[in-house]
Order: sequence, then C-alpha cells, then structure tokens
Amino acid sequence: MKSKKQVLWLTQAAIIAALYAVLTITQSLIAPGTASMAVQFRVSEAMTLLCCITPAAIPGLTLGCFLANFLYLSTLPWDWFLGSLATLFAGLAMYALRQIQWKKLPLLAAVMPAVFNGIIIGLEIEIFFIEGPFHFASFLVQAGCVALGELVVCFALGLPLYKALDRPQVRGFLKS
Repeated sequence: MKSKKQVLWLTQAAIIAALYAVLTITQSLIAPGTASMAVQFRVSEAMTLLCCITPAAIPGLTLGCFLANFLYLSTLPWDWFLGSLATLFAGLAMYALRQIQWKKLPLLAAVMPAVFNGIIIGLEIEIFFIEGPFHFASFLVQAGCVALGELVVCFALGLPLYKALDRPQVRGFLKS
C-alpha cells in the first residue's frame, strides 16, 4: 500500500511539473515577456494553490519552475536557482498555512508566492539587472512589481482553481 501512495505522489508531482513548464513556455511563445519580465503574470502560477490540496505540488511546482526557466525563458543560471528557491519556499509556506481560511478560501496561503517571489526575485533584479550600487528604494519597486503580478494571478486564477478542485472527490483521489 505504501508503494502505491509513493507512485501516486511522484506521478502527481511529475504531472504538476510538466503542466507548469508547458503553461509557462506556451505563454511565453504566445505573449512574449508576460512570463519573464519584472511585472509578470505567469498563468502557471495559479497552480501554486495546489500546494493547499496536495504536498506533491511543492516539488512539482519547484521542478516545473526550474524547467521553464532553464529550457525556454533564456534566464541566467542564478534565476534557475533563485526562481526555483522562491517557488519552493512559497509552496512550503502555503502548505503550512493551508488550513487558515476565510470563507473556505486559503487567502493567507495565496499571498505567499507574492511574498517569496517579491523578495527573492526583487533582490535578484536589483542586484543582477540594475546597474550601480544597491538601493533599497529600487529594490522595493522591483519587489513590488514582482509581488503585484503574483497577487493578481494567485487571486484571479489560483483561488478559483482551488475552489474548483476543493471537492471531496478530488481530495480523496489526491490522497489515495
């Protein structure tokens, strides 16, 4: 029985990773820059709310982010690591906060991608892409731009996705 659960968990993580990468790359092909600029609206980030349903989403999203950044988005090596790290931290925080809900929605968890991506990617942009010395005010602008895109996607797309999947039948399948 334990082996069956492990296979299911790995399968879920792999499917989530593939979906995240394909959605991000497809969006980049259709609307260049919308998934890779400072203010980005990665449709695939709506999937971060899956962390509130299954822990398999945490490694799945982390791997999917790495694959999208590595395979297509022409990002630099530090973004492969930092973007994936931000996704990992956000996923872990979301899973930990998943039961704190308002009107059956994990609103606090939905903020975590904005927090972690805003700080980590905001620092990355300020350090690696803005010329000159580090300026805290400029970092706040970069972090705010990244966080804004994350908030819009997580609230406009992620929460409806969560609501659609937050059903006993789906939860039973994801835990079986």
